[in-house]
Formats: sequence, C-alpha cells, structure tokens
Amino acid sequence: MNLTQEDWVSRLEADDKSVILDVRTGAECDEGVIPNAINIDIYEGQGFITKIEALDKSKNYYVYCRSGARSAKACEVMNSLGFENAFNLLGGIIEWEGEVE
Repeated sequence: MNLTQEDWVSRLEADDKSVILDVRTGAECDEGVIPNAINIDIYEGQGFITKIEALDKSKNYYVYCRSGARSAKACEVMNSLGFENAFNLLGGIIEWEGEVE
C-alpha cells in the first residue's frame, strides 16, 4: 500500500508491531537512514527474497528507498510472499522531512 509521508508516519507512530525497512544499497544507507530502520538491499535478488522470507509476517513493515520506486516493488514482493502489511513511503527518503541518522 502506498502512503504519503504524513500517513506513513502517523500509522508508524501508532503501530506497536512496526518495522522500518530500508531497501536501498549499503552505500546509499551510509548517506543517512530513518532511525531504527533495518536494511535489506532489493538489488540482492534472491538474497533479498531469502532475507525477507526470514522476517516475522505478523509485523507491519514500513518500507522506503530513495524515491519510492524500489520500495513499491519491495512491497509487491512482500505481499506475494504472504506479508499482509507492507506500506510504501511515497517520495522515498529524498522527500523525507523527518529525522535521519
């Protein structure tokens, strides 16, 4: 599901089963990440799928990338693997107005 930054943040803050997932490359993450995000690089192909399959499907995933395109694809992959709640941050980190570490 695609969410605006405002909706993504409000859902995230009210969610006690949330996991923030950054699907960018390690080099991109070195430039800054949303606090508490875990990184699984979507460009890892099968490695990405293997790592995603190991995640807890009962959690709710708040997914982002640089602009929102890769994270939208990641949400599609997650849905196909049985994850019911994967939320894509529209605009990605380049439009992010919140904290970065």
